[in-house]
Amino acid sequence: MDKLKILVVDDEFGIRSGVKRILEKFEVDYPFMDEAIGFEVTEAETGEIAISLLKKEEFAIVLLDNKLPGIQGIEVLEYINSNNIDSKVVMITSYASLELAVKATREGAIDFVPKPFTPQELRSSVENITKQMFLKKMTSKLQKEGKQIRFQFLSLLSHELKAPVNAVEGYLKIIKDHKNGDNINAYMPMIDRSIERLKAMRTMIMDLLDFTKIESGQAHKNIQPLDLGEIAKTCIASTQPLAIQKDVRIYLNYNEKVIYNIDPTDFEIILNNILSNAVKYNKQNGRVDCTIREMPDHIEVLVSDTGIGIKEEDQQKLFNEFVRIKNENTQKIPGSGLGLSIVKRILENYDSEIKLESVINQGTTIKIILKK
Repeated sequence: MDKLKILVVDDEFGIRSGVKRILEKFEVDYPFMDEAIGFEVTEAETGEIAISLLKKEEFAIVLLDNKLPGIQGIEVLEYINSNNIDSKVVMITSYASLELAVKATREGAIDFVPKPFTPQELRSSVENITKQMFLKKMTSKLQKEGKQIRFQFLSLLSHELKAPVNAVEGYLKIIKDHKNGDNINAYMPMIDRSIERLKAMRTMIMDLLDFTKIESGQAHKNIQPLDLGEIAKTCIASTQPLAIQKDVRIYLNYNEKVIYNIDPTDFEIILNNILSNAVKYNKQNGRVDCTIREMPDHIEVLVSDTGIGIKEEDQQKLFNEFVRIKNENTQKIPGSGLGLSIVKRILENYDSEIKLESVINQGTTIKIILKK
């Protein structure tokens, strides 16, 4: 497990020992990390000792008290800035010196934690900083390997994830402050909307993870002979909750085993994307048919729906990254604009292809051609 070094600078022994106790057993973990990140805490009771330590060691994070005996916390911050020390500074402040803490953040501190703070407040600040540092490191590594992250990718990430985060945060604050009274039922619409926002965020994050794996060539392949019908049953089962919400029925047309050499995760990504689109863009009380059949030189996987359809001029655009066709029928349907581009890229690895036929207000058929 990787460990980040943290320097806590505070003249109060109780604060230093409390921070050490809270963080030394704390770990930060995310789905896109290979392993969790832990923390190693070093203590300094004065600014002079902190500067001495900073000269000898590298610290990822510095938790810095404002008011210290001798030189002040703001002077330690100035030393870190003037010497281009790559440490993220979090000011620890009493409420009486909150204005100074705000000033410190303007001068380079990344965050501040007011005293008295709870363990969760401290962990939350350290967790956010650790995530930022990890993403920065990952971006730098990709750039060194010649895999430049696209500006469009970052713009989409910030835009698509910032809005639902702000919305959920707003709903939680309303609930916390009892703005609508003490009756829990008054808050159910907000809770339902928050859950929907979180589901959309999860879909976006999983699409982005799939996309970056394919882009960087890091996706591990486990090619094996698979019965595609059995995988399809699993994918249909995972799509059923969404289908039930829209009263859409899904049928699998599959009479005998159809064996194909493919990575099971790849086929699940392909079919989950297509099935979820067939449900999301369907009409209420609609229908989806998934057909798997073996042909002389290829295998066909057909997914047909009775949905809203796609204009002919928009059909090929759907296979490009970050493309979403926006109109009055689709504006409230969440998505990343990556699903079909991911499917296309995976199929190219198998020398296979995807085709689309659609009629407005009648439905869409996606045809996957898996070459033998």
